[in-house]
Amino acid sequence: MSVFKYEKDADNIVTITMDMTGPVNAMNAEYHEAMSETIAKVEAETELSGVVFASAKKVFFAGGDLNDLVAVEADKTEEFFHGVESMKAGLRFWEKLPVPVVAAINGAALGGGYELCLACNYRVALNHKSVQIGLPECSLGLFPGGGGVVRLTKLLGVEKALPYILESKRVTPDKALAEGMIHATVDTPEELIPAAKAFILANKDNPDAAVQPWDQKGFRIPGGPINSPRNGQVAVMGPTMLHQKSRGLMPQLTAAMDVAFQASVLDLDTALRIEGREFTKIAAGPVAKNMITAFFFQLNKINGGASRPKNVPHSPTRKVGILGAGMMGQGIAYVSAMSGIEVVLKDMSLEAAEKGKAYSQKLLDKRIARGQMDEAKAAGILSLITPTDNNEDLAGCDLIIEAVFENIELKHKIVKETEQYLSDDGFWGSNTSTLPITQLAEGSSKPENFVGIHFFSPVDKMPLVEIIVGDKTSDEALAKAFDFTLQIRKTPIVVNDSLGFFTSRTFGTYLDEGAQLLTEGLHPIKIDRMGQAIGMPVGPLQIQDETSLELTRKAQETWEAMGVKDKWGNGDVVRRVIKDMITDNGRGGRYHGGGYYEYHIDGTKNIWPGLYDLYYDESVSLPEADIKDRLMFRQVIEALKCLETNVLRTVADGNIGSIMGIGAPPHTGGFLQFVNTYGLERFMARCDELAAGYGERFTCPNIVKEYAAAGKRFV
Repeated sequence: MSVFKYEKDADNIVTITMDMTGPVNAMNAEYHEAMSETIAKVEAETELSGVVFASAKKVFFAGGDLNDLVAVEADKTEEFFHGVESMKAGLRFWEKLPVPVVAAINGAALGGGYELCLACNYRVALNHKSVQIGLPECSLGLFPGGGGVVRLTKLLGVEKALPYILESKRVTPDKALAEGMIHATVDTPEELIPAAKAFILANKDNPDAAVQPWDQKGFRIPGGPINSPRNGQVAVMGPTMLHQKSRGLMPQLTAAMDVAFQASVLDLDTALRIEGREFTKIAAGPVAKNMITAFFFQLNKINGGASRPKNVPHSPTRKVGILGAGMMGQGIAYVSAMSGIEVVLKDMSLEAAEKGKAYSQKLLDKRIARGQMDEAKAAGILSLITPTDNNEDLAGCDLIIEAVFENIELKHKIVKETEQYLSDDGFWGSNTSTLPITQLAEGSSKPENFVGIHFFSPVDKMPLVEIIVGDKTSDEALAKAFDFTLQIRKTPIVVNDSLGFFTSRTFGTYLDEGAQLLTEGLHPIKIDRMGQAIGMPVGPLQIQDETSLELTRKAQETWEAMGVKDKWGNGDVVRRVIKDMITDNGRGGRYHGGGYYEYHIDGTKNIWPGLYDLYYDESVSLPEADIKDRLMFRQVIEALKCLETNVLRTVADGNIGSIMGIGAPPHTGGFLQFVNTYGLERFMARCDELAAGYGERFTCPNIVKEYAAAGKRFV
């Protein structure tokens, strides 16, 4: 009983304090053994007033062991199912105990941790922002399969429970209390177990206190079962809206909704068995493996500093200078100030700089209106931003980030003008999205202090920063850029230098293949629909409009000036589209009056009619599977080339970077993980088919052949 401390007090209340090996309590083999022993000991008690579950860790209970879940094999699902049922039988034991069982929640209770709480008659939590309660499994390709879907549905009702299940919402104790997810809160840790015991003692003569609501005679689910008239809209519209959101690519969401619907009409034990069967199918499937790998193991590895030089001390950024108060610069200023960093926002004129600061004012006003921030705090954040047109205001900056036009000469010029104002240990960051950092650093007197810090638009919403290491970038500059990225609450990936780096280079293939399909005569709406069908946020033509055809033109001119005439090996498609759309018709994208689409004042849009005259050929018909694979494989192949040529330093950076920076479909686990579950041999064969039908750009990179021959995977 070393990991579950068992104490019985004078009032015959047993307190079970979970203190498992490792940093957190988790549902693994050790848990199952400890829980079985504990149940046996409680069964042997002759006098028992109640049971309290507590934790010796900072986290109450972390849930299932994802190492076990990601290892579930399709040919061992029956064995896995029986293991799930055994675990759930243990939770059911506590529900059926004839005395009250209380969860004393001192820290995060997520996933299996909250499922344990749901199996208790009473839930009391420490009212602190560090305590989170919820069921995050769907965000990892799973769903709450330890009774979470069934019990939360019966507790809250279908309509109220579904957002917590499907959206993986986490809430603080005060919110959980208001929603009916827990029963009480306390203000200090010392009050927690006494409050749990007080409930037990206060209900010694109340047999209902030891019976779960769904086990009581005459129980009715809040809001009624799914087949009741009151739930008609949820029953009809819920699956439709879910499919629109997930596009049928997230089986865990469909399964969770189905289990919730069934839980609303079936008895608890039957619903729990159905939940277990569905959970087994999902856990054994590729989506769960992909999403657990990316969003848990690889994301934690990145945020934990795996790509950061280990020999450099951590150093916070205190003052940052931002050159250029346009769309990117103003966003960087906002996220920096939100993290408590002093910001100097410089532009060519004070008016332009003040306009950039006004962007932060607008975002802060929205937070105040939503009740997310008070006016005093917002004013404090805004006061950290100093708009200016004077270089001397940059004096003492730990970091200066340039966010000006993609022009090498301009960037060299501003480096020479402002680099002198950095602090003695300061470093320089370029927010370029494509230009090689090594070449940009030639304008610096200290190229070892020069690093790429590539943000994504809109900066306040996009979670990723791509850090680019030039030939002369020092470990100190890389470490400082990494620390700054974490300081502003972004996820950093680290890549080596090249034209377009990883994200822009890979994302460009998606836009390029969309343009290729367009020039082949395919209907433009179909092109965008097929992009969404593979799980991309929007189609390639629409996103090209949003990012700007004009920007593509400028990038193309820059590449050609650098001697890169045919970046992706598919001829003159980009040059043709630029001539047709911009040169001949003045259509540079959404923010240049329109591009592939026409945009209207009421927010609607439609395909620009001239596009049909330029390209559409109704006689062209391509298999949908080919269209979808062309849009997906172009990006995957480019990501593989980046890994093969050491632009990508790690597989984790490639997967997280593709999801958070490019919009790779989350169910794939990222472009490199996609190859693992697609199968390396199968991937090579499909590349050969696409190359034979559509061109050499689909030739499979040698790294796949090498890995397949060695029996390796991209990990």
